[in-house]
Amino acid sequence: MYEVFIGGWNNSKSVVRKNRAKPEVAETETPGILSADEYRGFWIRWDNGVLTVGKEGESNPFLSYADPEPFGIGYFGVCTGWGATGEWLIEDPSTTPSAPTEVHGPNAGNVCWCDASGGMVPPDAVEGGHDEEPLFVGRAHHEGALIPGKVKPGHSVCYVAWGGAEHGKSDYQVLCGCKPTWVPVSGGNIPSNAIPGGETEDGESLFVGRVHHEGTVTIGKVQPSHNVCYIPFAGSEIASSEYEVMVGQ
Repeated sequence: MYEVFIGGWNNSKSVVRKNRAKPEVAETETPGILSADEYRGFWIRWDNGVLTVGKEGESNPFLSYADPEPFGIGYFGVCTGWGATGEWLIEDPSTTPSAPTEVHGPNAGNVCWCDASGGMVPPDAVEGGHDEEPLFVGRAHHEGALIPGKVKPGHSVCYVAWGGAEHGKSDYQVLCGCKPTWVPVSGGNIPSNAIPGGETEDGESLFVGRVHHEGTVTIGKVQPSHNVCYIPFAGSEIASSEYEVMVGQ
């Protein structure tokens, strides 16, 4: 976890602490930054391993930390600590960088793809496999294609298969807001209610599939013209003619 202290130490400084361990990973002097007489606004941003803290109305942060070993952030909380009293207002911004991308069409149903990064998984993400931990249905851009793959939170990436190799992407989307089923398929016989998951660099539709492989259930891409499901596994792109495809209800 990360802790951001604003106006700590008798309202004299602000710090970032990682995993409740000292010394602080970042700190700066901020005398009088909080007030007992008025609300003061702040923002905290997380972008690909860089945490920044700033004042409302100011674009430049007064505190920042670039984590050499970042991890995904799924939840946040606030409190007033160390015997102090105070009040918080948590405001929803009018637009958010993690706004979901809705999928429309006869097979989509109530489906959306939510932006995520660094191993983050939204609360209503679709779990589709396992490999020592749950795997979630994701997709990521690579070489002009939008490729379905597996989000492995412990590795902080979404893995996709392309060009014979497994590629880990720290920025990706996670399938949310639906309860799909999985149908056994062989070859390129894609069910009519299969949920589209992306497309190749040439514009061919890709679907979400999964394969039982070496004790895992691994999520990958189904490319109909190739009659197989490709999964990213142990650094390689592995093709299987026997797989399951994700379909809507």
